[in-house]
Amino acid sequence: MGMRGGAKNLRPSPAAKPAPILKRLTMARQAVRRRVSSIEEALATRLPDWFIAVRNWRRIHGQMPNILRPITFNEKILHRIIFDRRALLTQFADKAAVRAYVEQRLGPQILPKLYWLTDRPETIPFDDLPSKFVVKPTHGSGWVQLVRDKSTLDRAALLQTCKGWLEESFYRRTREWAYKDVPPRIMVEEYIDDGNAVPSDYKLFVFDGMVRLIHIDVGRFGDHRRRLFTPQWQEIDARFGDSENVVGEVPPPVHLTAMIAAAENLGQGVDFVRADFYDTGKRLVFGELTMTPGCGHNRFRPERLDHHFGELWNQRTA
Repeated sequence: MGMRGGAKNLRPSPAAKPAPILKRLTMARQAVRRRVSSIEEALATRLPDWFIAVRNWRRIHGQMPNILRPITFNEKILHRIIFDRRALLTQFADKAAVRAYVEQRLGPQILPKLYWLTDRPETIPFDDLPSKFVVKPTHGSGWVQLVRDKSTLDRAALLQTCKGWLEESFYRRTREWAYKDVPPRIMVEEYIDDGNAVPSDYKLFVFDGMVRLIHIDVGRFGDHRRRLFTPQWQEIDARFGDSENVVGEVPPPVHLTAMIAAAENLGQGVDFVRADFYDTGKRLVFGELTMTPGCGHNRFRPERLDHHFGELWNQRTA
């Protein structure tokens, strides 16, 4: 009895072995993925811009684009990325340089206040800044830090974020030529407060100086939603991109008429540009000008709208 009991105690548990094996297999798979990813990144740096742009576009839309004779709105954005080399694209992509264009056409009052512009984040005069402000780089899109209470700000962490932005090339990430020669700098701007946690963003699609579509973005850094409207603020039953539609009624901005006029002024002489604004209820504030929204990756649902807005765009590259 003693020997049988001892043998039983020495017998390994069948359930105890698989755990280390599964762990090793998981680690091996992760190592392979990292290796494949690093190889893909290394190869991507050797591939031409047009190839990367087309590959990324195809992954989103599931088909090859008409590159030389684009038809849809998103195909024309891709065509612009590959072939359009007007200096205006670089000026609009540069978050600092575009301010001169806007001021010339609309005056300085529509611009958010610029508190600081530098390529050395450590020089930002935090003590002299208001309690709320916005920090963003000049050479990218979607990179932004909203500071709603300076007293709780981790300055060291923000400076580290800024340094990371300066070290990164948005051009290398998206292969959008317009960003290639934008000087990397950090901007500190006025915080636009419209009463929401994140100010609503009005994006006006301007074709040859005429607004044809407006979409509003709300909750951009959380529950991001949007809604499409005509210039007369009639809702369009459609979606643009991956975001869900805003639930409930969306009233028109207080300065809708002035917003449309400003967008059309900025779009005069340009075949297509998207002009973005904020509306606090007391004033209209410029956001940005975008020549290649979403790199052409935002799909329209229904798809016929992609063709409709493509027809409105009389594309030029000079």
